[in-house]
Amino acid sequence: MTELKVPSHVAIILDGNGRWAAKRGLPRKLGHKAGCEALEQIVEDAARLGIKVLSIYAFSTENWKRTKEEVGALMQLFRYYIPRLRKRCFEGNIKVETIGDMSLFDEDLIRGINELKRDTRDFSRMTFVLGLNYGARDEIRRAVVRLAEQVKAGTLEPEAITEQMISQNLDTAVLKYPDPDLLIRTSGEQRLSNFMLWQCAYTEMYFPELLWPDFKKADLVRAIEIYNGRDRRYGGRNEADNGK
Repeated sequence: MTELKVPSHVAIILDGNGRWAAKRGLPRKLGHKAGCEALEQIVEDAARLGIKVLSIYAFSTENWKRTKEEVGALMQLFRYYIPRLRKRCFEGNIKVETIGDMSLFDEDLIRGINELKRDTRDFSRMTFVLGLNYGARDEIRRAVVRLAEQVKAGTLEPEAITEQMISQNLDTAVLKYPDPDLLIRTSGEQRLSNFMLWQCAYTEMYFPELLWPDFKKADLVRAIEIYNGRDRRYGGRNEADNGK
């Protein structure tokens, strides 16, 4: 059996928690709780498989449009999840980072997340990235504002702006790792939904029908197997194309 080439950076859009609950006649918040429990295990599984960065879409800039009750339940779930994540990270030598603008979260939640980031900053087995109040368009907007401020100050010429400079001003610049090799979105939906638009320009994508709470290690391995079967050309071509 050919040994799998494990992608360095895997990004996941955790979709289907609400539908998972609805299929079972349960409140949506219990679907989100089941999704958190699935995520706990996948974090450990990803580290054991040798993935170096696991990025997940935890709460988007658009999620504020949900009902006040559901948003409140999600915030309570984050409070429940952070101590459990801390335990997993300390046991597994896993570093936590965040992308997005957390300023709209309650102070206690911001404090808890920042403490988790601080206390795991020297861990090196895997980096676990939480997208919190994250939206790719907002991320790019904020990067453009930072570059525009340099232009306004006279320290940067507009024509000197490069793709690398834009990347260096995105939230993901803190990761010190390449863009995602593989993006997985569960529940069969086939769209990015404003997640890592810049970073996923050449990312391989996989859309399993499974709802997120049902996603297991075997499904992650299957995604990696499919990734191994892809021919990543980054806009170029290889000899097998025969000039096509």
